[in-house]
Amino acid sequence: MAWSTQAMARTTASPEQVWRLWSDVGGWSLWDPEVESSALDGAFSKGVRGSLKPRGGPLTRFELVSVEPCRGFTNCSRLPLARIDFIHTLREDGGGTVIEHRVEMSGPLTFLFRRLIGAGLARGLPGAVTRLARLAEGGPG
Repeated sequence: MAWSTQAMARTTASPEQVWRLWSDVGGWSLWDPEVESSALDGAFSKGVRGSLKPRGGPLTRFELVSVEPCRGFTNCSRLPLARIDFIHTLREDGGGTVIEHRVEMSGPLTFLFRRLIGAGLARGLPGAVTRLARLAEGGPG
């Protein structure tokens, strides 16, 4: 069983401007209000692990499973009998940049974690992507 949700925003910011915010893991809470705190255990590169504390949730560990500078990255968190991939992509589009955040959940207990956290993830993504776009443009989040 699998489940996913996504959100997109267009921005006048360059991919490099968005990338600076994405690769500053300690600053994720500036553009994602669902993140209380986050940290990375090394450089922003494939295979590096980190931690994230969602608002109202337990501290979770994640791993950067793909990193393509100024194009996108994916971080993965493992839950009991489930996996959540947070896929972040950028593409240039007619003088601007399209930011897309997608969450994919898979595994035997997807049905349970979808009920527990799926609605919150789906609700939070659009605002996070919009704030990220504004901050990348140099505006307030």
